[in-house]
Amino acid sequence: MKNDVQCHASNGALYFFGMIGAAVYYISQATGFWMGVVGFLKACVWPAFLVFDTLKHFAM
Repeated sequence: MKNDVQCHASNGALYFFGMIGAAVYYISQATGFWMGVVGFLKACVWPAFLVFDTLKHFAM
């Protein structure tokens, strides 16, 4: 079990950098303060958007 945990440790870093990149993108596209807040919240759940759009693409 110890080896299994160490093998998947990089996934957290990948998610973190993806979240930072999404936050930069969404906040830079914001037109006001509250849109920036919404952009930050979107950045926290960006994998859900990715999976949704991918499944939507395969459904058509």
